[in-house]
Amino acid sequence: MAERRSVSTGTLAVISIGVGLAVLAMKLVAWQLTGSVALFSDALESLVNIATAVITLAAIRYSARPADDSHPFGHHKVEYFSVVIEGVLIVLAALAIFSAAWASFNNPQPLDDPAAGLAVNIAASVVNGVWAFVLIRQGRARRSPALAADGMHLFTDVLTSVGVVAGLVLVLLTGWLFLDSLLAAGIALHILWQGWRLIRQSVGGLMDEAAPPAMVDRIRQLISDNADGAIEAHDVRTRQAGRLTFIEFHLVVPGDMSVSDAHDICDRIEEALRDDMDDAHIAIHVEPEGKAKHTGVVVV
Repeated sequence: MAERRSVSTGTLAVISIGVGLAVLAMKLVAWQLTGSVALFSDALESLVNIATAVITLAAIRYSARPADDSHPFGHHKVEYFSVVIEGVLIVLAALAIFSAAWASFNNPQPLDDPAAGLAVNIAASVVNGVWAFVLIRQGRARRSPALAADGMHLFTDVLTSVGVVAGLVLVLLTGWLFLDSLLAAGIALHILWQGWRLIRQSVGGLMDEAAPPAMVDRIRQLISDNADGAIEAHDVRTRQAGRLTFIEFHLVVPGDMSVSDAHDICDRIEEALRDDMDDAHIAIHVEPEGKAKHTGVVVV
C-alpha cells in the first residue's frame, strides 16, 4: 500500500521556489564579483529554474483536482503540459546564453574577483545538488512527472555549475579569456539538449505511452496469480497519465460461470493490483471461453 507522506507534493514545489530564489541570488552575486559571462549564464539557468518551479506548483495543484464531468479520468495529464513548458523555457534560456557568449567572445573581459565569485557559485551548487536529489527521489516515489522533471532540471544545473567552475579555474591558470565565452556556449548546448529531452518525455506521456516493461510484466504476473477460476487474460493494455496507471484487459471465464463468481475474480485481481501500485485505474471486460485467444496471460 502507499506509504504515508508527511510533506505534500505541493509543499515540495513551494520549497523549490524558495530554493531557486536563494540560488539565483547567490549566482548573481558570483557574476557581479567576477564579470564572467559563464557565471552569468549559470545564473540565467537558475532564473529558468524558478519559473519552472512555479509552473510545477501550478501543475501539481491542478492535477490534484478530483475527476469531474468534463474530466472523468482526472486532471493528471496537466503535469505533462508543465514539463513541455519547462522544456521550452530551457530552450529560450539556451538561446539567450548563446547571444551573451557571442558578445563576450568578440569582446573578452578580464575576471574581477574570481576566487570569491567561484566560492559563492560552489556554495550555490551544493544547495542545488541537495535539493535536486530530494526532488528526483520524491518525484519518482510519488509518480509525479512534474516534480521529477524539476529535480532533473536542477541536477543538470549542478553539472553545469561544476563545468563552469572547472573552466574558470582553467581561465585563471592559462589567462585565455576566450575560454569564458566557450564555457557559456557549452552551457547553452548542454541545457538545450536537456530541454529537448524534457519535451520528448512529456510528449510520450501525452501520447499515452505504455507503462515501463518491468511494470507491465508485474501487472501480468499479478493477474495470473489472482485469477483462479478464469481461463486467460488477453489484450492487456496500459497507459500512464501522471501518477495514474490505466490497466485494461479481457478476462476469459468458463461459459457456465455465474456473473457473481466472475465478478469476484475481477474484484480479487483489482485488489491485488491496487495493493501493489498506487493510483491504478482498472477496467476488465469479462468474456466466455469461446472468446479465448490462447495468448496473453494464462491463469496459473
